Amino acid sequence: MRFLLLIFLSFNVFANNFIGDWHGQLDIQGTKLRISFHINSEGEIYTSTMDSPDQGAMGLPTTSTTVDGKNIIISIKNLGVNFKGALVNNKINGVFAQSGMNLPLILSKNEVAEIKQKPRQQDPIKPYPYVSKDVFFTNSIANNIKLAGTLTLPNNVSKPPVAILISGSGPQNRDEEIKMLNHRPFLVISDYLTRNGIAVLRYDDRGVAKSEGSHNSATSLDFATDTQAAIDYLKTRSDVIDIHKIGLIGHSEGGLIAPMVAASNKDVAFIALLAGPGISGDQILVTQAKKASELAGTNREEINFSQIVSEKLFEIVKNESNLEELPDKLVTFLNQEKEKHSDELSKHFSNEKNQGIVKSLSSPWMSHFIRSNPDDFLSQVTCPTLAVNGELDFQVISKLNLQGIKQSLLKANNNDVTIREFKGLNHLFQRAKTGAANEYGVIEETISPDVLDFIAKWINERFSSKQS
Repeated sequence: MRFLLLIFLSFNVFANNFIGDWHGQLDIQGTKLRISFHINSEGEIYTSTMDSPDQGAMGLPTTSTTVDGKNIIISIKNLGVNFKGALVNNKINGVFAQSGMNLPLILSKNEVAEIKQKPRQQDPIKPYPYVSKDVFFTNSIANNIKLAGTLTLPNNVSKPPVAILISGSGPQNRDEEIKMLNHRPFLVISDYLTRNGIAVLRYDDRGVAKSEGSHNSATSLDFATDTQAAIDYLKTRSDVIDIHKIGLIGHSEGGLIAPMVAASNKDVAFIALLAGPGISGDQILVTQAKKASELAGTNREEINFSQIVSEKLFEIVKNESNLEELPDKLVTFLNQEKEKHSDELSKHFSNEKNQGIVKSLSSPWMSHFIRSNPDDFLSQVTCPTLAVNGELDFQVISKLNLQGIKQSLLKANNNDVTIREFKGLNHLFQRAKTGAANEYGVIEETISPDVLDFIAKWINERFSSKQS
């Protein structure tokens, strides 16, 4: 009994050593990214949050935190994050896995100083040949949260057209910065358009950087009200822009939000959808997961199995209107699936995985996105519309979504529609080999100049300030 007691106590000692704040730094193809975990416990139940300060993401809740002796596993299922580590000499030596990347990560109690990243080749260098102003505006229907952004105005252009940039999913700052990959797509787009006579307003998502509000509890519909607030603000700036030429440029989820706003606001002069969805949210997720698995070399049987289970899970989400009851129904389904499958397939239904799935699918944003159908809005959009995508985009499959967008706009009798697929480009519109996510950070290019030129010319052909 004494021996067993000593073993039990030793496990508790190791477990207690995990409690506290741990800091480390990932090296992603030369890009440095700070990561911190804050670990707590109540008895034998462990909880944690994660910070990614270089991405402006703080206090991210984790899905599970499991301690076993000297070993720890922390997962954030909705971000695809999994950290496995072991205590060694007052440090946690481990591996941080996300998006097909497995990166060494050593954590200690010492904070890591910020390292300034080298700019990418397309990042603009100050002084800019145009006016750049920090601005603030208020969303009056969202508790008057204040949103922060940057308005860029071309020199020597009287009352230019203006584009509002709408970011993709996840917390994004006004540059749509992907600090893990050291890319700033919206900074590059804004710079190019402004140099070509088009004013641009880009802003921090709610709850990110200098913008107020909560990002975690918001859905695409909430983000659409932020975009409407940006339009309302620009209408007060007739001193510097043409308020009759306010358009929206949305990337990824932003390409869902732009038609949401344009469908109900006929003052929107144009929309440009960059890798925007043209099919329902559940089908976006199914096709995205399938293509990602194919690129990762997953065998066909596992891909098919995962697709079938995902479709059934999404159907439960779509059919359940009471979000409070949704988690129990998802758990019941997953437990039933685990019981009826072989040992080999039942590994997909571990308690840890199931908890992550349920938490992700029950979140306000995900449950709304699964139910979303861009046809509801695109079929009402009558303003000039541009839709472009990269042939190698695995997140928003190009041909499938562009065709969906085209069919929806036909219902609206929209007579000014431009659809374009760019060969060899990925979801970020970079020149790529396969389109897989692990290429994003390796590619020096932030966004293809061909795409930038195409967007600028399309807008100027219709809304140049020289036109009446």
